Amino acid sequence: QVQLVESGGGLVQAGGSLRLSCAASGNIFSTAFMGWYRQAPGRQRELVASMTNYGPTNYADSVKDRFTISRDNAKNTIYLQMNSLKPEDTAVYYCRIVQGVGNYWGQGTQVTVSS
Repeated sequence: QVQLVESGGGLVQAGGSLRLSCAASGNIFSTAFMGWYRQAPGRQRELVASMTNYGPTNYADSVKDRFTISRDNAKNTIYLQMNSLKPEDTAVYYCRIVQGVGNYWGQGTQVTVSS
């Protein structure tokens, strides 16, 4: 069983930056899939960025060239660096890990971007 805890959310002005962290309770070295999702009020949860052990990173068109997903295996942590934030980036952000047959989600962290 893997537990994920997100942190780093908050209130930021448009054009600002935040770095979200997702700390895993177990080893993520063998993780097959890691992703960051977001859900705004009244909208479906959407995939923002993802990476696998052997493939390239992928980004939603709306965040390309602004967001970067990365990992630190030594710290069992996944990051989402968010730059040039826009009001439409406001949402609860969740991390997700697929490891073996397990599918794990964090509890979410609120990101609010003011105009």
